[in-house]
Amino acid sequence: MEWDYPHPFTLPATPGGDDIDGLNHTNNAVYVQWCERIGWAHSETLGLSLADYQRLDRAMVIRKAAYDYLLPSVQGDALTLGTWIVASDGKLTMQRRFQLVRERDGATILRGHWDLVCIELGSGKPRRMPPEFCETYLPAMVPA
Repeated sequence: MEWDYPHPFTLPATPGGDDIDGLNHTNNAVYVQWCERIGWAHSETLGLSLADYQRLDRAMVIRKAAYDYLLPSVQGDALTLGTWIVASDGKLTMQRRFQLVRERDGATILRGHWDLVCIELGSGKPRRMPPEFCETYLPAMVPA
């Protein structure tokens, strides 16, 4: 597979019957759910879980999301979803990228990105990233 950035964090994905829409391909909303799933899995692997977010009263939340649906996938397609943290100001914002690849031909079928902002969970207001976020996320960042 040819990845957009080096060393992706990856998860396998295979569309099942419930993922297929009336056009007989994977519904776009399923890709969004897969991106959420891999984002959390990557964060947890790096060492920050939802429980950590709650304990710290901070969270990285999506301010803007964009998805480019390049090709369809169908039920049973073996896919690999990759993600990277590609940018951060080290204070308030971070950017995460996604790439979904079809294994049988190596075709990229989706690219996406999230612009994230750190908030205080109690108030919902933007707040500076706590040291734990910087210590965990910044070393995992790859150059965009």
